Amino acid sequence: MKRILVRLFHLLVAVLFAGCVAQKPPQRYAWVTGLKPEKADYYRQLHAQPWPAVNQTIKACNIQNFSIHEREIDGKLYLFAYLEYTGRDFDADMKKMAADPETQRWWKETDPCQSPLPDAAAKGKIWSETKEVYFLK
Repeated sequence: MKRILVRLFHLLVAVLFAGCVAQKPPQRYAWVTGLKPEKADYYRQLHAQPWPAVNQTIKACNIQNFSIHEREIDGKLYLFAYLEYTGRDFDADMKKMAADPETQRWWKETDPCQSPLPDAAAKGKIWSETKEVYFLK
């Protein structure tokens, strides 16, 4: 009987502790960049069959619900990327991703397809950060 009570106590403590550990909601990030018309088909083909190792690295870096959308505006193509980050150190996870050899190879294929907006180009980057103005829970 004492063993059962001890086990029940441990179970109760575990349940209570689990309830006290609040899960932080994901951080949402979005970016925009241009897409070179002459490279658009190749970019779409790459993303129609993404490399499994790259997808694994993205997930290992605490990224979920990652999507890239395309839109033509005034004859120019643009890409909009959105993701949710569930980790604790975004910069460290992005460095981890950038250090991955398969991801580096992937970027060597995708980067030439993209046309940075002026603000990103001035910083030597491809994607321009966006500011969230609305979120519905």
